[in-house]
Amino acid sequence: MVDQKETESQLHDLTCLYEITKELASSFVLSDCLEKAMALLSEYKKMENGTVTIVNPLTGKLEIEVAHGLTAEGRKRGKYKIGEGITGRVVASGEPIVVPHISEEPLFLNRTRSRGDIADRDRSFLCVPIKDGKQIIGALSVDRMYEDGFGTQANDDLQFLTVLSSIIAQTVCRVQIVNREKENLRTENLKLKRELSEKNRINDIIGNSSRMQDVFEMVHRVVDSNATVLLRGESGTGKTLVAKALHYNGKRKAKPFVVVNCSALPETLLESELFGHERGAFTGANERKIGRFEHAEGGTLFLDEIGEISHSVQVKLLNVVQERSFQRLGSTRSISCDVRLVAATNKDLEDAVSSGSFREDLYYRLNVFPIYMPPLRKRRTDILLLAEFFLEKFARENKKQINRISTSAIDLLIQYHWPGNVRELQNCMERAVLICDGDAIKGIHLPPTLQASESSSGSKPLSFSTAVENFEKELIIDALKKNNGNQTKTAGYLDTSLRIINYKIHQYGIDPKKYKI
Repeated sequence: MVDQKETESQLHDLTCLYEITKELASSFVLSDCLEKAMALLSEYKKMENGTVTIVNPLTGKLEIEVAHGLTAEGRKRGKYKIGEGITGRVVASGEPIVVPHISEEPLFLNRTRSRGDIADRDRSFLCVPIKDGKQIIGALSVDRMYEDGFGTQANDDLQFLTVLSSIIAQTVCRVQIVNREKENLRTENLKLKRELSEKNRINDIIGNSSRMQDVFEMVHRVVDSNATVLLRGESGTGKTLVAKALHYNGKRKAKPFVVVNCSALPETLLESELFGHERGAFTGANERKIGRFEHAEGGTLFLDEIGEISHSVQVKLLNVVQERSFQRLGSTRSISCDVRLVAATNKDLEDAVSSGSFREDLYYRLNVFPIYMPPLRKRRTDILLLAEFFLEKFARENKKQINRISTSAIDLLIQYHWPGNVRELQNCMERAVLICDGDAIKGIHLPPTLQASESSSGSKPLSFSTAVENFEKELIIDALKKNNGNQTKTAGYLDTSLRIINYKIHQYGIDPKKYKI
């Protein structure tokens, strides 16, 4: 009879281990599979509060990975130093510990506060180490109520938990290996994306933001095509640079790149500029003139501000786009042309079509491949990159040794809304370089419009003490940058004591490590 009971108990334990092993192998999320394992432990073995505690490699502390039936708040509280409490001692010694009665054990800290009732204190507590080879990586602990009193059953349970802990150790290692591989793949993926981003980057166009990456991708998709490109976007966003990129990175780069600003010429002159004229075509036409379409033969014609052209020019332009031929003013002979057409506008052409000021058929002919240039306020991560590019450019042109932009100036640049986009930022940095006499662009060197943007946000003016604190913080950060984050050298640079510098760094929440090169 005893042998039969033992056999049934062994089969029960094997079934439990099988079900737990199946759950542990079913997921790569450690907390999920361990939670299911602890639930099965409670169901099959009446072992409650099943807890797996793992050593955090960064902090060196034991932290609860999963605790069946424990609240999130309790899990947060369940942190131990190695050697602290029963769990800490098990990890420190590598030996299991059994507590027959929780209420009689002074080492039992109950830090999770999950055992408050008197009945709970009569429970037994079993804790075994989780070993990866010779290394102790954590502990497995459970609560157990023994109906027949604490005895041989506890030894059987301890053996069972020791076997289970080895299975958990294998699971932890498997999940960590998979996670490391995933992290390596993620890192490699990011590296490849960065390399692709560099490959796709167009010369003279600065920008790493996701919106600019989209622009670069669109340019590369159409760069070797003959399709007409329509560049959309606000004034100053860099449409001309993209038009140049389309030409000089494509198969027509050896041929001419011709630019026509449609808004800068009156209707009669624009027609003559585009298509040319014969001698005597109109008063003052004393000789034949070759138009921009002929000058751009084999290359690219960039029509800037296309939304400003008159109806008569729109009609003739439509004919060129459709038939790839045109006539000079005063001539009846058609001239074939092989020209890549790129147009740009900051107008809402859809509204213009609706109002009748822009021909619908021409709109559809031009809008074959639209590229939208984002405004600078929509690509704020590029602001500092652009500002540093312009700083280097204008400092070199003006033979000035200006190496950086101060923190206060960066804050002003980032928070400004830039209605003039990149063109306004370029002018702003040129002005700053011209009036700067030091080695850094500071807030005072930026235009008054940027200063006003800070004060126009609706907040009250800074108090005197806050202004002083901001100034002190800027000085310390600038000094840390110059001294590679070294606090002793920073103190010497600012002609003050290391104690004062350390106090100020702590007061303002400055992290010197950020400024180490």
